Amino acid sequence: MEFNLTPRASEYLNRLQFFMDTEVFPAEEVFERQRKQLIEAGTPHLQPPILEQLKVSARKQGLWNLFLPESQDPEHGLSVTDYASLAELTGWSPELAPYVLNCAAPDTGNMEVLHLFGSESQKRLWLDPLLNGEIRSGFAMTEPDVASSDARNIATTIERVGDEYIINGTKWWTTGAMASRCKLLIVMGKTNPLADAYHQQSMVLVPTDTPGVEIKRNLTIFGYTDQHGHAEISFTDVHVPVGNLIGEEGAGFAIAQARLGPGRVHHCMRAIGTAERALSLMVERSLSRVAFGKELAQQGVVQEWIARSRVEIEQARLLVLKTAWLIDTVGAKQARKEVAAIKVVVPNMALKVVDRAIQTFGGAGVSQDTPLAAMYAGLRTLRIADGPDEVHLRDIARLELKEHQHRVL
Repeated sequence: MEFNLTPRASEYLNRLQFFMDTEVFPAEEVFERQRKQLIEAGTPHLQPPILEQLKVSARKQGLWNLFLPESQDPEHGLSVTDYASLAELTGWSPELAPYVLNCAAPDTGNMEVLHLFGSESQKRLWLDPLLNGEIRSGFAMTEPDVASSDARNIATTIERVGDEYIINGTKWWTTGAMASRCKLLIVMGKTNPLADAYHQQSMVLVPTDTPGVEIKRNLTIFGYTDQHGHAEISFTDVHVPVGNLIGEEGAGFAIAQARLGPGRVHHCMRAIGTAERALSLMVERSLSRVAFGKELAQQGVVQEWIARSRVEIEQARLLVLKTAWLIDTVGAKQARKEVAAIKVVVPNMALKVVDRAIQTFGGAGVSQDTPLAAMYAGLRTLRIADGPDEVHLRDIARLELKEHQHRVL
C-alpha cells in the first residue's frame, strides 16, 4: 500500500486546506449565530445564509462533489483512498464542510445509488439536481417498530397495483428530510414478503410532496436539533409510478449493502478529523490553563490523555486507509471485514478523544462555548447509525470463523 497521495489528491487537499482556513473555520461563528436566530424564529431547519455563500465559493474553487469516484468522474474523480484524506479534513468542521462541498450524507450515498442502479430518466430527474446541489434527499430505511439493525425486519410495504406502487409504513431517522430543500426520498420496503429474507425488499423513489407522505416530527440527538433534521415520516397509501423502482424488485437489500462500503470510509475519516480537532483543542487548553501551580500540560494524567489520543488516532487512521485501499483494489465486497471493523473502531476511538478533551476543559467542555459537546453527541450516534457496533462485531467474528474453518478443512 502506498501512503503518499496521488498528485491530483495532493493538489485537492492543499486547495481544501486553504478553503477551510480562509472561509470555513471563520464562518463557524456566523453559522452558529444564524442558526440561533432561525431556532428562535421557530424555523430551525431553514438553511443559514452563510451555507449558500460557502457553497458558491466552494464550487467556484472546484471543491465540489469530491466524493465522486474515478469510475463516475474520470476527469476529476478520486480513488476512495485519496478522497479519505479530504474527508478527514472536512471532519474538522462537520456541520459546515461536508455540506458546502456537496459531500454530505445521505446525499452522497443516494447519488451513488442513483448512479449505479438508477435508470436514465431517474438520473435526469433526480441525480443531476443532487449533483448540482439544487436539492437534498433522504434515505428512508430505519423504522421505529422493528429492530432495524437487521434490515430484513423492515415492515413498510411496497405493493404493486397496475402501473403503480402503493407504499404504507413509518420510517424515522431519515436524515435531511426536515429541510425544505429535501425533495426526494429513497424508501426501502417489502415488495415480496414470500421471497427469501434477502430478496423481499425493494427501493423506490418518492418525491416528498407526494400525497400520503407526512413528515411528522424531528428527532433530536441528546437534545441537539440538527439543521437538516432527522425525520419521522409516515407513508399512507402513497402512490408512485412503477418507473420509480430502483433497479429490480427484490434488490433492495443488495443495493443497501452496496451503498454502505465507501460511505463508511467517508463517515470514519470525518470522525477522525473530528478527533484531531478535539485533540488540538485539548492541547491548546492544557497549555493555557494552570492548576495546582503548573500548566495542565505538565500534569502527568493530561500528558497521558494527549499521548493515548495521538496513538489511537494514528491506529484508527491506518485501519481506515487500509480499508479504503482494499475497496480500491479488490472491491467493497472483499473488504467487508475491514469495513465492519472501522465502523466499530473509529467512533469509539473518537469518543474517547473527545471525552478527554471535555475533561480537560472542565465545565466549558459540556457547554455551548466549545464544540466538544456537539462532537460527542454526533459521534455517539455514529455507534448506532449504519448498524450498531454489535452487528459489525458479529459479522467480523463470522468472517473470521469462516476463514479458519476453511483453512482447517
